[in-house]
Amino acid sequence: MRRHPLPEAPRRLPDADVLLRRALGDRAGGKAAGRLDEAARAFSEDRFQDARRILNQLVERAPEVPEVVELLGLVHYRMGHWKAATKRLEVFRDITGSTEQHPVLADCHRAQGRWDDVNALWIELRDASPSGALVTEGRLVAAGALADQGRLSEAVAMLERGWRIPSRVRDYHLRRAYALADLYERSGVEPRAREMFTWVRNHDRQFADVVARVRALS
Repeated sequence: MRRHPLPEAPRRLPDADVLLRRALGDRAGGKAAGRLDEAARAFSEDRFQDARRILNQLVERAPEVPEVVELLGLVHYRMGHWKAATKRLEVFRDITGSTEQHPVLADCHRAQGRWDDVNALWIELRDASPSGALVTEGRLVAAGALADQGRLSEAVAMLERGWRIPSRVRDYHLRRAYALADLYERSGVEPRAREMFTWVRNHDRQFADVVARVRALS
């Protein structure tokens, strides 16, 4: 896809309540803000059909409100509607100039086999470096896309690059280590896979199926 370059920093925009009141008027905008909150609650409770119904109504009336567009994109993503999610999250990127949803957006492109788009979004996210957690999520998607194409050695190299044992372990460190261990195993490098799975298990025995993965490699 052709995209406008991202600004040097995300755009500072008013919150949804202000934008909805500007777009719809004070009274209607206030009601719309309440509906957006209702959609957010439905999303958090996995009631995706309810959330989508509300957000489809809002986005027709206020297509430039980033919170509406973003949440609708996330609803479609959770429902497995890759094309629809891509459409909304690309708009969110354009409106905000933000990389906040790049891992999700890249995963939508990955599900459609749009490898160049996955790579382009990964480069944008990597260069922006908004946070360790967000960059790691993007790296996982990009490496997964390489693995999907049978490019396992490149996927391993992507997850190995810059990896070191952290002094303070976060969930995203465990996610990266688990994914790297999985790629090692798929590549036939079982000693490294066992070592990495064991490290994850030693920090969180409840993480995915890591206990079974260590046992299988022992």
